[in-house]
Amino acid sequence: MKSKRNHATPSRHFASDNYAGICPEAWAALAEANHDHSPGYGDDTWTQQAADLIRDLFETKCEVFFVFNGTAANSLSLASTCQSYHSILCHRLAHVENDECGAPEFFSNGTKVLLLDGADGKLTPDEIERAVRRRIDIHFPKPRTVSVTQATECGTVYAPDELAAIGRTTRRLGLKLHMDGARFANAIAYLNVKPKEVTWKAGVDVLCFGATKNGASVGEAVVFFNREMAREFDYRCKQAGQLASKMRFLSAPWVGMLHGGAWLRHAAHANRMAALLHKKLRVLPEVKILFPPQANAVFAELPQAVIAGLRERGWKFYTFIGEGGCRFMCSWDTTAADVEAFAADIGALLEGTMKLPSTKSRRVSSRQSN
Repeated sequence: MKSKRNHATPSRHFASDNYAGICPEAWAALAEANHDHSPGYGDDTWTQQAADLIRDLFETKCEVFFVFNGTAANSLSLASTCQSYHSILCHRLAHVENDECGAPEFFSNGTKVLLLDGADGKLTPDEIERAVRRRIDIHFPKPRTVSVTQATECGTVYAPDELAAIGRTTRRLGLKLHMDGARFANAIAYLNVKPKEVTWKAGVDVLCFGATKNGASVGEAVVFFNREMAREFDYRCKQAGQLASKMRFLSAPWVGMLHGGAWLRHAAHANRMAALLHKKLRVLPEVKILFPPQANAVFAELPQAVIAGLRERGWKFYTFIGEGGCRFMCSWDTTAADVEAFAADIGALLEGTMKLPSTKSRRVSSRQSN
């Protein structure tokens, strides 16, 4: 086994794109918004400009609200689609089910979340229809909303035709369609389509458009393409503690990122780094890739000794998301050197574990030596 080289603590990690700092464009906009006085609670020019840029991006009239985080965006927008006796249909791996601490149920006064299956983290029209038809009696919470995640919790991406098929199904069944777009930018970068093609043109009623994971400081946008659903949503935000008094500091980063297309450049870069990591890992022995890497994440199974060795060397990543294994998430500031170093450590640790004799072999050697 090769001697272990000295390892400096990594400065960037693969645990989450939330680990990354603020991108230059968002930082510059924040600094500019920090001059002089400006009206509060969203009555400022930054918030108006950000909302208009989002409308331009989607090429349609829509209602736009800015909240502090994705939990609020998802939970409050889902609550706007339902009454307490309704149900929300989502994939069993969806973030709104596994990572929101019951917030969708809380803010909707008890709307039930029903879990559906689907390959690679995706829902299908057939699965949605089966769930709706399974119970239609008054004793069961009535399905009202379908929630899809784009990109999914498995790092996969819905294609336009897949979303259009889901949209047709939801309209036919009288359901609303919600999209958790925490990594929407990464999905658009992968698909190389206009945002309208996988949102309102596909039947999406409301999108939670994420910026934090793509380089913003804080703040997500709730975009209602179904403008009737946005009625009194500002009151929901206020009641939930999501109406920022200095709203310009939530909206200004959007201006910096949308103006000039930085939002898409950063997402495309993160996707490329994930593709590079996938290229490095797929050729290594004892590494099993779990899902096709379409956005900015790579899911892989590694031997436990390798996982422990990586953490001893200071690398941070998650092992509890999706269907298990390790999730390696790339960010807007991930570099090719980061990927090379990480993959090199995985390769070195794999080489070390493969050279170690098995427990059985060691016992046999011990008996023979006696």
